[in-house]
Amino acid sequence: MEHYIILARSVTYAQRMQKSLGRAGIRCYIFRPPRDLTDMGCAYAVRIAISDLPEAKAVLQRDGLNPVQIFIYQNGLYQEVGL
Repeated sequence: MEHYIILARSVTYAQRMQKSLGRAGIRCYIFRPPRDLTDMGCAYAVRIAISDLPEAKAVLQRDGLNPVQIFIYQNGLYQEVGL
């Protein structure tokens, strides 16, 4: 299943993102990203649906929550996309 993951610098930051997105009606889940996506040991990620990325980016920007990186998962692989 295709989806986006938004990397956060800590679990607390990921929780803030989750709350912000939830208030906007965007369903998301927090999890630890695969180790090969980040060199930050404490990184967490928020997973969202493909269709929610434009709105999610706007919501996070409005709330001052800047992602570290954004990846798309498709065909069994992660690929970085622009912030």
